[in-house]
Amino acid sequence: MSPRTPDAGTLAARINQLLIAAEGEKAPLTVATAESCTGGGVAAALTSLAGSSDYVMGGIVSYSNAAKANLLGVSQEILDTRGAVSEECARAMAKGALRAFGTDVAVSTTGIAGPSGGTARKPVGLVYVAVADNAGAIAAEHRFAGDRTAVTSAATQAALAMLLERIERKLATR
Repeated sequence: MSPRTPDAGTLAARINQLLIAAEGEKAPLTVATAESCTGGGVAAALTSLAGSSDYVMGGIVSYSNAAKANLLGVSQEILDTRGAVSEECARAMAKGALRAFGTDVAVSTTGIAGPSGGTARKPVGLVYVAVADNAGAIAAEHRFAGDRTAVTSAATQAALAMLLERIERKLATR
């Protein structure tokens, strides 16, 4: 993330501001998370704010391939041919969270936080983030530098930024 990108707390606060329900009203949109390399960091940032229970329906930390397949419906074909760290897997995870929680928007993260596990083709710091809604899913590839903490922090920030962008677009078209 660039120095100009707001931190996770600021991004979560902006999402909260957009989605917090007025007294007695339903939140305009609901969200869910599906996380691997961030280990629940995105959900933690979202739920750290009062009122988030109005719009956060839940999250799944699917660290293993079996959890990705069983809980989120990621196909074995994607896992075998593209791998858990891939654009295709990130999109499938986001779609799976959307289905599992029946939300308006879902965000997912999958990557290699390190310090081990990387290869020449998929190095430490490679992270895919995806968002999904009823119009489909999009994913973005990121390559973050630093240790495990830096990579997971940057990935959480990227996921919240992508989620915020999708929420802003959806609310603008209502």
